Amino acid sequence: MSVKTAQPLPEKKAERKRRGKTGGSWKHDFLMNKWLYILTIPVVAFFLIFNYLPMAGLVMAFENYKPALGLFKSQWVGLQNFKDFFMGPSFWTILRNTLVISLLNLAIAFPLSIIFALLLNEMNVLWVKKLTQTVSYMPYFISIVVLCGLVTEFCSSRGFITNLMVSVFHIPRENLLTNPDYFWAINLISDIWQNLGYSSIIFVAAITSVNQDYHEAAALDGANRFQRVWHVTIPSIMPTIVTMLILKCGTLLNVGFEKILLLYNPSIYSTADVISSHVQRLGIGQAQYGYATAVGLFNSVVGTVLLFLSNHISRKYAETSIV
Repeated sequence: MSVKTAQPLPEKKAERKRRGKTGGSWKHDFLMNKWLYILTIPVVAFFLIFNYLPMAGLVMAFENYKPALGLFKSQWVGLQNFKDFFMGPSFWTILRNTLVISLLNLAIAFPLSIIFALLLNEMNVLWVKKLTQTVSYMPYFISIVVLCGLVTEFCSSRGFITNLMVSVFHIPRENLLTNPDYFWAINLISDIWQNLGYSSIIFVAAITSVNQDYHEAAALDGANRFQRVWHVTIPSIMPTIVTMLILKCGTLLNVGFEKILLLYNPSIYSTADVISSHVQRLGIGQAQYGYATAVGLFNSVVGTVLLFLSNHISRKYAETSIV
């Protein structure tokens, strides 16, 4: 029994002929969308200049870099900068502080932004909902210097938070920012206050795109509001939650040093010093450029590994990934 080969349609023949005349599919695509490609030139140039060309400076991680000598004449020390960091007396303290601060943010602040978005969605009075959103977004746009000034004032020995803690928990009156036991909580609470509303925007957008037919069907089956949120809303926005969680895991070691630098002091280095502040203090403050570059490279490599690992786990078990 003979099998006949399917003949290509006339439209496909014409398309192949047209592609042949333009010299290939990529050339044809460029000719058809040349203005779009031209528009991308500034974006590509930006990333090349500010993201890829500076990567040449990573060679400083393997040198005893001296600005007067430059990249090519500074003394090559190999992995010595990495050894100094890993075997230094503050390595485990810095790594612990970075992980604890990041994991507290991931375990508490991240779920709170989802819960806040769910609560906003359940508000029926429109003006109350908009007012709540506006008030929650406002702290995000406050300058980090102003924010740290407020925290410093509230946590002083006569500040509002200190007075509250003394009245409720009967702790000794002191400047809270000089006690290392309180820094993690102060940092977390200030992070939540500043970023809760802004972090919930993407989840609010995801919730508004949920098909309302599902809610109506669940209501007809007798589900109350909590059950509809649990069984309809949350599963519908789960891909968004997983994507944001993967991105959070990728930046687990990237604790911003700006706020910590403005809040900490030598008396709380034991709980406040993180990788980014350590790099800033030694790289700029003590001009150890090679050592600071090595620490920053270690931070970036670990972050990349965590990103790919969390993405792989999510793709395997949650069937959702960013690539």
